[in-house]
This record gives sequence, C-alpha cells and structure tokens, in this order.
Amino acid sequence: MFPYANLFEKTRIGSCELKNRFAMAPMGPLGLGDAEGGFNQRGIDYYTERAKGGTGLIITGVTFVDNEVEEHAMPSCPCSTYNPVHFVRTAREMTERIHAYGAKVFLQLSGGFGRVTIPTNLGEFPPVAPSAIPHRWLDKTCRPLTVEEIHSIVKKFGDGAYNAKRAGFDGVQIHAVHEGYLIDQFAISLFNNRTDEYGGSLENRLRFAKEIVEEIKSRCGQDFPVTLRYSPKSMMKDWRVGALPGEEFQEVGRDLDEGVEAAKLLVEYGYDALDVDVGTYDAWWWNHPPMYQEKGLYRKYAKLMKENVNVPILMAGRMDNPEMASACIADGTCDIISLGRPLLADPDYVNKLRANRYEFVRPCLSCQEGCMGRVQEYSALNCAVNPQACRERDMAYQPICRSKKVLIVGGGVAGCEAARVLAIRGHQPHLFEAGSQLGGNLIPGGTPDFKEDDHALAAWYGRELERLSVPVTLNHKVTAAEVLAGDYDAVIVATGSTPKVFSLGDDAKVHAAADVLNGKVTCGDKVTIVGGGLVGCETALWLAKQGKQVTIVEALGKLLAVNGPLCHANSEMLGALIPYNNIQVATNAKVQHFENGALTAQTPKGECKLEADDVILCVGYKEEDSLYKELEFAVPELYCLGDARKVANIMYAIWDAFEVANHL
Repeated sequence: MFPYANLFEKTRIGSCELKNRFAMAPMGPLGLGDAEGGFNQRGIDYYTERAKGGTGLIITGVTFVDNEVEEHAMPSCPCSTYNPVHFVRTAREMTERIHAYGAKVFLQLSGGFGRVTIPTNLGEFPPVAPSAIPHRWLDKTCRPLTVEEIHSIVKKFGDGAYNAKRAGFDGVQIHAVHEGYLIDQFAISLFNNRTDEYGGSLENRLRFAKEIVEEIKSRCGQDFPVTLRYSPKSMMKDWRVGALPGEEFQEVGRDLDEGVEAAKLLVEYGYDALDVDVGTYDAWWWNHPPMYQEKGLYRKYAKLMKENVNVPILMAGRMDNPEMASACIADGTCDIISLGRPLLADPDYVNKLRANRYEFVRPCLSCQEGCMGRVQEYSALNCAVNPQACRERDMAYQPICRSKKVLIVGGGVAGCEAARVLAIRGHQPHLFEAGSQLGGNLIPGGTPDFKEDDHALAAWYGRELERLSVPVTLNHKVTAAEVLAGDYDAVIVATGSTPKVFSLGDDAKVHAAADVLNGKVTCGDKVTIVGGGLVGCETALWLAKQGKQVTIVEALGKLLAVNGPLCHANSEMLGALIPYNNIQVATNAKVQHFENGALTAQTPKGECKLEADDVILCVGYKEEDSLYKELEFAVPELYCLGDARKVANIMYAIWDAFEVANHL
C-alpha cells in the first residue's frame, strides 16, 4: 500500500477545493516581475512548472499592493495596483496555465516591509514603520506611518485583491502578521509605540490586519479565500538578537500566549487559514531555516494553532521528508504541507512522491546560497542545486544535432552534473572518478548530522547517472596519455581541489579537515582548528557536539569573514552557535608552530599558547588542475569545471557544469 496516501487527499480552504495537501510556500519573487508590476515570462514559467509538478496550491511570493507610501524600485516584485490592466493581463496568462494542471493559485499580497527592507532592495526610499524605531539592517530610524497612509494601504489591499480575482487567482494570502514585516510591526508591542487607534491594546495593534481582511471581503465577496502568513512567536531576545533552538530566553517580541490570543482574533476577523511559522528578521534563522535547524521545526507551533482555531493550518519549515509530512497530517499537526525551497530544488517533488519515486527527488541543501542569499545580495531568486529554477525557459535543455562521446574526469558535483545534463540531451558521457564514490567534497562536507542533505545530493547524483545509463568508473585516476589515446569528441576535467596544508612542527597531530570528517583520523578531546571560515566553523560545531573542547584560531578579525554563506540567516546562526556550544575563539591570531601539545600563535596582545591534542587545518583549498594543464594544448574541445577551474562552492560547481554541458 502507498504509505503517503493521506498527503494526496482533497482538502479545502474556505470555498476553494485543493486536489492534495501540498502547497508551494511563498518565496520572494525577485526577478520574476516586470517594470509595470506584472509577472514577466520567467515568473509565469516558474509558477506554472511547480503546478505541472503536481503541487495542489501555488502561493506566489510577495506582490505589493502599495507603491506610494513605501515606494519600491521596479522591476522587482510584482505590484497588483501599479498598472492594473497590465497586471491582470500577465497574471491571467499565468493562472490559466496553472489551472490546466488541476492546481489552484493564491496571490500573496504585501502591505510592505517597513523596518526590515533589505538594503539592496531599498534604493533611496526612506524606511517606514508604525513608530520611530530602528531599521533592522541600517543605522537609520524609520518614519512612522500616518493614519491616512494606513487607510490608503488598506484600500490598496482591496484594489489588489480585486485585481487578483479578476486575473483568475483562487484566493489571496496576506503578507503578513509574520516575520516582522510592516503589518506584523503594528501587531508587536515592541515595534508599535503608537497612542492612536492602531496602538496600545492587542485589538488596536491588530486593527490594520482586521481592516485588510474586511476590505478584501467587501470587495471580492465573503466566499473569496483570504489566508494569512502568521508567526505566533517572534524568537527575539533583543533588537537584532535572535534566540537559538533550545535556548531559555525572555521573549521581547510576540510570545506564545499572545500568539494564541492573536490567532483567535484574526480568525474571528475573517481569515480563512493561517500559514504558520515562527521568528522575525531579528531572528531570521527561524523564518528562513538553515541546515543547522532541525527538519519540521514549526511542528509544535502549528499544532498549537490547530488546537486553538478552527481554520486550516498550513506549515512549511524543512518539511521535505514525506514520512514526517504524512505523520503531521495524520496527527492533526496541520492540514497542508508547504514546500518552499524543496520546490526550487525539484519542481516535480509532488508527482515523484505520488508515483512512489521519492528517491529521484533532488534534495534541497538548506544552504540558501541560490535563494535567500541571492535575494539578499542580487535581488534574484534562484536555486543552488537546480540551475533551471526561475529560468525554466532560458535554461531549458538544448537540442543536439549530433551525439558526442564525452570524457568526464572527476565525480564531484561538477562532473556529476555535467554527465547528467549531457545524458539528458542525448550525448554519450563516460565519467571516471579516482576515489571509491561519487560526490567529491560533498562526502566530508556531509559528515556532520546537520549536513545530511549533502550526502543525499551525492546519492541522488548516483541514482540519476544510473537511471540515465551513464557509465561510471570508480577508483581510476585518468592520465593524460589515456585521454589522448581515447576516441573522445570532448573532454571535461573536473578534478576538484585539494586542502591547503602546511607544516607546524608535530605534523603527526596536524590534519586536514577532510581527513577528520572522513574518519581517516580520530582527534583527542582537545582540538584546535586553524581557520574560521565555513569549513572551520562547521567542523568546530560538529566536534563540540561530540563533547570535545574546541578552539578556533582565525587570522582575520572575525569568523566567517570570507567564503561564508551569502545568506545572513545561515552565517548569523552559525556565528551564534559557536559561543553557545562553548567553542573558544581567538581572532587576529596567526599560528606559528605546534609541539609538545601546544599550538603557538601570535596575537595583537603577544604570543599565546593553546593546549591541543590535535590541530585541524581549515585554511582553504587549491585547484587541482594539473591534468587540465597537461591537455590544454592537445585537446580541441576541452573544459575545466568546478573547483579545478576555480575554488568556489557547490552552487557555482553545479551552475557552471550545467552551462557548459547544456551547450556542448
């Protein structure tokens, strides 16, 4: 019997029937709108592809209703009121295509970001808020909204929802009494110091959200579904300071008691469903959970909401494990499972699961390099492991005129991705790997329990290459002579990188991080890690969780100064986990030598000695491109990919490999 049948039951949100219990969680649609506030072709293709993949309910990312009170640069996110005719025209094309697959689609309507607007998206526009409070990212004080401006935004919600209904959307989601966005800033007393009808009591602080749902229902009808993105707890210790999982702290934002009370009021006001998570931008790693958060981290909060209100509860939060998702439906934790980043990684997740082919779902790493990191830095939504995400038409597989025989040297992510794409297009790749398994740096990188999805990605590549009948030869180091003797039309060198190492004296106790992570060496109880980048910090956290005494020595002035995660949710959480797990840190410290169980380092305060049973070097990698250099002037069609070309990250290894393999 199919074990996940309950995930494919029909369900309802108000008057809207859904074909299954999966929703696409809303994610910022940066890069998916045009200069007139409509959806561009990328946006239309992107959402349609997830409907084609079987998802029952598509919830778009932020669509602004206002572009006057809180002005936004365009093209950025869509705006349903900026040019209504154009918005309806472009959105109608999208909703019609989505409906062809039996899916429903809700438009997420935003009242603005207020104090949490990401600076790269803010431009020259002054931040607004309920009161004169600090901006989340900038050293600025926000301008309080006037009552007239609040009324204007409320009316724009009615206009925006009316345009959405006209464009064929089946309902809307309000963004949000959640994550500390503008409407949430009104709802939370820490942010709201007003003395008028929009401040003070909980009912007054929720008045903005109440008037929004009332306006939409009056314009679109009582049977038009209006859902709400809702965070019943803020997870804030202070301004810009979030709490960690399991930490005891005094909540300064919305606590759970008020969260329950507010939820009851919001449902009473007319919201047809609550889409539940926890956190704020001040505790960003809750709303955008990195790999350091457990899977299903919102379950107990969704269950609390389910027990206190009588409307459907949607829940996301690293819910890509179908066994966990099925259990949540069965035990009443929630009614609908929302998938955000997993649908970036694999738009066909739901159909693959329905066909009992879950092992072929491409896993999300929760790295946030391609999604939130790029939204934060470049105002563009993408995916690290799926180069086609948000670029479905531009990055479609290219047809070939003649099948080529292609040698791929190296079975890391770059080599595997190149082989996968070449095989799909009809070429004949043959992959050789010097080691005993595919995955390259995914193997040591995935050793910590919080990096399990690295190993899942390596395993996925193995299954994909087997499914595509790609010949794979392991334990074979290819030589230049073999390449030249072979009858290949093209050669791809993806030989990866090697750890940078240097002598410190007692080198029997000095190890590369990969050797420790791969289990080639076992460390003692006291470990000093040289290098406070991503590898160093993650290795330190892994060892500390084993009960070891760990010290990080970093030459620069702070940890994660270079090569860290793009997304602040990842880097800030990892940075906070270091002291929380009693890991000692010495910055501005340059190591000199290690002998007699002591590592000597030079610091601004002079020389210091650190006791250590073992020293782990996490000082970066260098390109292993020797084979490429041997072949550079001997092979007509030759490519160098991944770390062999330039040491970077998983995302660029996959993206570069896709680009080359898709045009070879």
